[in-house]
Amino acid sequence: METEKKITAAVAAVLHYIRTEEEAAHAQRAVSGDALSESLPEMNYSPWRASGRQAQMQMRNLMQMRTFQRVIK
Repeated sequence: METEKKITAAVAAVLHYIRTEEEAAHAQRAVSGDALSESLPEMNYSPWRASGRQAQMQMRNLMQMRTFQRVIK
């Protein structure tokens, strides 16, 4: 019972934080008068970022498949 209350409180706090951030973003857009940025997502594609993410995902995949062996001396 006690853990359920803690989980409920944590979820409520996170949802409140997200709602507050969204309201702040909407207020900032309203002040700047930029209605177009609200409808279109920002496109920041970088090949260096994509390459880095791909390398990280590949390394994680190899670790999950236990491809690496320990060196025992």
